[in-house]
Amino acid sequence: MKLGLIPVNVGVTSVAQMVGLAQLAESQGFESVWTFEHTVVPLDYASKYPYNASGKMGADPDTNFIDPLIAIAHLAAGTSTLKFGTGVNILPQANPIYVAKQAASLDFVSDGRFILGVGIGWLEEEFDACGVPFARRGARFDDYMEGMRKIWSGEVVEHAGEFVQWSGFKSFPAAPSLPVVMGGNKGKAFDRIAQFGDGWFAPTTEPGPLQEDLSKLNAACEAQGRDPAEIEITCMWTGQGGEDAIGAMAQAGAHRLLIPLPALGPDPVAGIQKVAEEHLA
Repeated sequence: MKLGLIPVNVGVTSVAQMVGLAQLAESQGFESVWTFEHTVVPLDYASKYPYNASGKMGADPDTNFIDPLIAIAHLAAGTSTLKFGTGVNILPQANPIYVAKQAASLDFVSDGRFILGVGIGWLEEEFDACGVPFARRGARFDDYMEGMRKIWSGEVVEHAGEFVQWSGFKSFPAAPSLPVVMGGNKGKAFDRIAQFGDGWFAPTTEPGPLQEDLSKLNAACEAQGRDPAEIEITCMWTGQGGEDAIGAMAQAGAHRLLIPLPALGPDPVAGIQKVAEEHLA
């Protein structure tokens, strides 16, 4: 089982703290560290966060949200084996040609250690602030993904989509093998993962719900003619339950578990070391 930490870019108070967490994770044998993304956090919002009963995300407007791609570029320069993932960036509210260029560049400067995690988003007020329509964000996501795959191919790009129209250019560095992980389990999430994804960021910490959702993903893969074994499954884990909990998640289908840094207690350094001693020694 691969173990990672999340989020390395949120709530940090200094660059030294952020770099120190990544370097400690690498030295202790963690496979990866991941980021969260919100460009802005509204003072109040009517949108409902879908993965918490309160309907609110676990960060207030004064929380430091270091831009994920900038954070990862900096952290990649201070590490050598650690992988980095965005968990997840909100693709429909961004310019896809910039995202494609930035992702390929991160793949290059990290020597292949970057994993692009993307989702359709849920916070309408954030879309409003970015000047992007919230409606039909799923269709926008699909169009962007299809076009970005063409950009990463290194071939001449010809794409006539509903939301982007590109023709007659190339973009290098190419990144044809850049892994893309897709988050969510609502709406057409499984269809999108089957069509475009190399991995799924599952919003669950329990083996039962994971197995239920994987049956839906398997069905979507069958419809797309894909082998479900091609898709890497990433889940959150609270760090509780020891090897039995890890084994149960592996049995359910998980390949990677990400431990939220807040779950490690008031001293994340000690928490990271404790997890490493118990599970990575």
